[in-house]
Amino acid sequence: MHNAPSFEHPRIARRTMLQAGSIGLLGLGMNHLAGLREAAAAEGSARPAGKAMACIYIFLSGGLAQHDSFDMKPDAPDNIRGEFKPIATKTPGIQICEHLPMLAQQSDRWALVRSLTHPSNEHSLGHHIMLTGRTPAPPGFTPNAPSHSDWPSIAAIANASTTSRSNNLPPAVVLPERLVHNTGRVIPGQFAGQMGRRREPWFIEASPFHNTSYGAFPQYQFDHQERGKPDERIFQAPSLSLPQGIDPKRFTSRTSLLAALQQQRAALDRAASTGTFDRLREGVISLLTDEKVRYAFDVTNADERVQERYGKNSFGWSLLMARRLIEAGVNLVQVNLGNNESWDTHGEAFPHLKDKLLPPTDRAVSALLADLAESGLLDSTLIVMAGEFGRTPKITHLPQHYKLPGRDHWGAVQTVFFAGGGVRGGTVVGSSDRMGGYPASDPQTPENMAATIYQALGIPATAVWHDQADRPHPIYHGEPISGLM
Repeated sequence: MHNAPSFEHPRIARRTMLQAGSIGLLGLGMNHLAGLREAAAAEGSARPAGKAMACIYIFLSGGLAQHDSFDMKPDAPDNIRGEFKPIATKTPGIQICEHLPMLAQQSDRWALVRSLTHPSNEHSLGHHIMLTGRTPAPPGFTPNAPSHSDWPSIAAIANASTTSRSNNLPPAVVLPERLVHNTGRVIPGQFAGQMGRRREPWFIEASPFHNTSYGAFPQYQFDHQERGKPDERIFQAPSLSLPQGIDPKRFTSRTSLLAALQQQRAALDRAASTGTFDRLREGVISLLTDEKVRYAFDVTNADERVQERYGKNSFGWSLLMARRLIEAGVNLVQVNLGNNESWDTHGEAFPHLKDKLLPPTDRAVSALLADLAESGLLDSTLIVMAGEFGRTPKITHLPQHYKLPGRDHWGAVQTVFFAGGGVRGGTVVGSSDRMGGYPASDPQTPENMAATIYQALGIPATAVWHDQADRPHPIYHGEPISGLM
């Protein structure tokens, strides 16, 4: 068992500047970049070439209620069907929640698996299951902290088992934050676990931690229990620092800022050519001077129309960054839409879903689909959206914590959203029973979901990962979901 601090892996922090002469990149550790590249070089010959495909795994921490989103039960009793009404989608016979109108108009691009099931109703183990694609708990599992005995996450396996399509970026990235409980404990299942820390995906932490506020800040933040603590977070993606001694207030013109950065990069290139920088610094310079990388990070300064299309909030900016990172050569991007348990709607469920959670998700995911389709990347980019579990069929009320009712944890069934990457749009795989409590047909497992991702990334069914003692372990523990592709 290990305490959370042992998992203080390299990550991009919000305000930390590294200065090498006049260079600065917010929060990027040189050793981290080098380690990523060394790992790729050491194992490149053993990795499959893949299919030049990518994946965006959208994770809804807390657990999206299937009844109130993609598997509505309008004919069930009042205490099961909930307050929302279904609406028709572009695909005849498929209905989804009225508060997902933009996605309804793109149903020809997505599919639903309404029968994914696992046995846990507990947040930490549920996260571990759905982030690793492994249902059994690992030996020594503890819900209170990550451990080196944890199974490796899907993102870590993608990081170790695929070769990046970019010289300057790792194969797998997680953004905009680690998943941390409001008590401060780090949620297990996000990391490399038994594979060792050097195989961990790259964590871009653009969304600062707030222990009571949730959702798509600044537009849609909320507090599950109305505790009233102010939320003044700023979404701050990695960006280039200004040369030392330059006051940001002087840069009122984007052209003057661009000129300064161009001068900075030119100076760095000259310094690198003199041999005064070692290999690690050259790695950082290479990253700094990569136009695609800078463009991918610069989402809060994107064209106003682009930001409005995705949503000028943490959900929209995160998915825009994911789309740009895929274009820049990252193979898998895990996007946590909301910090830990944003979707944990025990109470105030219907107003929070209607006003705070579903609208920014609908807008951002719809923009992502349309953007990828327009650019020609949708066919080669698999999109998966899931939480750690679904929610109970029966609406419940915990008056000691909430004014209004909601739904509790429910691992027995959830709906998983798929799009792109060869997915047959307008398809529904499996079903839940009439109360939305258990699979009624074609049950699927987290192992099957993970296998679908691995297949899309071109990882062979016979591939293995190695633990820190160099023992091999199979990557696949299930079959890709039949009927999706």
